[in-house]
Amino acid sequence: IFKIKVSAKLRTDEHFAPQDGRIRFIFDGKKLDTRVSILPITRGEKVVMRLLTSEGRSFKLEDLGLKDNELEVVQKAYSKPYGMILAVGPTGSGKTTTLYSILKILNSSEVNITTVEDPVEYDLPGVNHIQINTKANLTFATGLRSILRQDPDIIMVGEIRDAETARIATNAALTGHLVLSTLHTNDAVTAIPRLMDMGIEGFLVASTVNLVVAQRLARKLCDECKKQFTLTKEDMEELKKIRPDIAAQLKGGEKIFHEVGCTVCDGSGFKGRLGLYEVFEIDESIRILISEGTSSDELYKQARKNGLILIVEDGVKKLVAGVTSISELIRVTALKE
Repeated sequence: IFKIKVSAKLRTDEHFAPQDGRIRFIFDGKKLDTRVSILPITRGEKVVMRLLTSEGRSFKLEDLGLKDNELEVVQKAYSKPYGMILAVGPTGSGKTTTLYSILKILNSSEVNITTVEDPVEYDLPGVNHIQINTKANLTFATGLRSILRQDPDIIMVGEIRDAETARIATNAALTGHLVLSTLHTNDAVTAIPRLMDMGIEGFLVASTVNLVVAQRLARKLCDECKKQFTLTKEDMEELKKIRPDIAAQLKGGEKIFHEVGCTVCDGSGFKGRLGLYEVFEIDESIRILISEGTSSDELYKQARKNGLILIVEDGVKKLVAGVTSISELIRVTALKE
């Protein structure tokens, strides 16, 4: 732990407070960026290291797992010169990767792009990145307020965590800026009442939010060792007990695959990851409901009427396509409370 602290430029004499840092190095010709989190526990200190590679910068939007019609909806949203695009989901669900993929498309010498993040995940050439520093009073809110004085065209806010950040981001989207950000909600529709719970009036949310993308990351089956089997009646009965929402979308008799493990995938049965998505376009029918202060249930009904595909439904499609396994689908999705 001492060596890790030194490499991450953390205090080696601090053992009772959490610390966060980063270690950058080159391994096997690849630039690696390791995020270090150290937490004091009763038996000493616990270290978690998150590995990021420069390969993440080369991600293309079309490689993330979005369907063609969903890509069109996303393209329509980021092609507008103002408004807000939100990526929502739990930590580690690929939200930042989705937003960076959009930034890469929009990045050019003609546009002024600035991000404010904690931490800065990737360094995009030509993009101004701001790292949050609470010790220097550089928060999302103060950083965002300063960015607006820099005549930006596009702003990415790492996360909308509080009412002040939400208010500034909404006003920025309303006054001619394209704002990209993330929220921690389980599904796309819930992002709307979440913003309103932060004190943003319904008419402002309706006027600014153009798109909400909810997502999860699922591991892809290894093509070298995945094994096909047929869903039997017994399998379906068991699935109905533990995940009736998944079982309802299957008839039984489908040929799907499960993980095995080989040398190619280091025995895990999986190689690579892909996104499971819920793409919620804010069209005129949704804007009217938001402005009227309609309940989440009514928003959800209208979104479904408009053709919203849920994360679990997208997951079942990818399950049947042989891309992921049923155990993985169960792991990364959760029933609605």
